[in-house]
Amino acid sequence: MACKHIITIAREFGSGGRAIGEALAKRLGIKCYDKELISLAAKESGVDPEIFNNVDEKAANSLLYSLSMGLYSFGSTYSSGQLPVNDRLYLLQHKFIKQIASEGPCVFVGRCADYVLRDRKDVVRVFICADMDYRIKRAVETKDIKESKAEQAIVKTDKSRANYYNFYSGKKWGRVDNYDLCLNRTRLSDEQAVSVIVDYLGVL
Repeated sequence: MACKHIITIAREFGSGGRAIGEALAKRLGIKCYDKELISLAAKESGVDPEIFNNVDEKAANSLLYSLSMGLYSFGSTYSSGQLPVNDRLYLLQHKFIKQIASEGPCVFVGRCADYVLRDRKDVVRVFICADMDYRIKRAVETKDIKESKAEQAIVKTDKSRANYYNFYSGKKWGRVDNYDLCLNRTRLSDEQAVSVIVDYLGVL
């Protein structure tokens, strides 16, 4: 099918959301953007990609928040180069998500893309979740995490993603009314999950 939509995928850690996003993009013949956004941000800013990678999808105790609350003036001496690195990455990814979306259908994984593109009518917002047992098994198999530490890593990563999303969007990560389609893929393969999303796109 010819895709007319931009699909954003938010996901619980260990749910396979990134793999589903990549498989979905391949099925639809469009591009998927995930870690690629870090590379674009690093190239634009001159910041070491590893620095950005370490703060990716993590909120800071942020000057950006202070600015948004009026605690600092935009006419002050603060510049984007003086913002915390988390905020610099968010602003750059925000810029590239909007720019890429303007070029046509694609898939974005994470990074508040559903919020960044909230004013567009062609965006389909998907949330991928799975049962904890499934997520532990997948984390052990694909993330090189010891089984004894997998649940702790899952909870920590989900908390970080939630804080990031809640902080920058003012919404609640994982809340069903933020998304068009919420999919528990515990009993589905990646390709079956992709088929569910494709079927959903087909009725829009």
